[in-house]
Amino acid sequence: MPRILIVDDHPIFRMGMEELLNQEEDFSVCAVAEDISSARKALKDMYPDMAIVDISLAQDNGLDLVKEIAGGKTPIPVLVLSMHDESVWAERAIRSGARGYVMKKEASETIIFAIRNILNGKIHVSSTMMSYLLDKFQVNPDCQGAPTTEILTDRELEVFRLIGRGLSTREISARMNLSIKTIGTYRDRIKQKLCLKSAVELTRRAVIWTEKECFGDSSAEDVGKFPTDF
Repeated sequence: MPRILIVDDHPIFRMGMEELLNQEEDFSVCAVAEDISSARKALKDMYPDMAIVDISLAQDNGLDLVKEIAGGKTPIPVLVLSMHDESVWAERAIRSGARGYVMKKEASETIIFAIRNILNGKIHVSSTMMSYLLDKFQVNPDCQGAPTTEILTDRELEVFRLIGRGLSTREISARMNLSIKTIGTYRDRIKQKLCLKSAVELTRRAVIWTEKECFGDSSAEDVGKFPTDF
């Protein structure tokens, strides 16, 4: 019977997922973890056949764990299960080595179906996301437009997301376990890639993007209420 590792930093969600999955007859949960460090230990001690990983793991980025698992000596399939919008994160998760992406708002039946698909060697994303990924194979050289967050690296996008959540450079530094200077470098790269001229423009763009990702189409009316002292 396939054994599954759950990696999520919310205790109640971990408990609920463990109970949900253990009700199934064709797989079971062998371990749970709240961050990359505890996930590494579980991978070493419990030898799971599959991992379910969230993107936001307290001080960690779950995609770093996905890359680590995919690039290890004994890789196992990974399903990314996250609250973050699939239109932004699903492709990045697949590129990082995940075999599937499901948003937490989906029904439990969808999650179970995704797990079975992945254990059977398939890749699982929503039909909408699959259509989008297939469309990307048809390159249109005449398609031009303003730079989007797709051109940001995973680490740059994480900094961008935290800026949008209102964190200062110092707070992002502590959150990501990186130096303030490194975060400053990431900020400069993001501004350059997105053609933004100032910290105010960066903050506004990040806030609007973050609100859209979390709540749908939305906008920030008062940029003054967001930190710009970078």
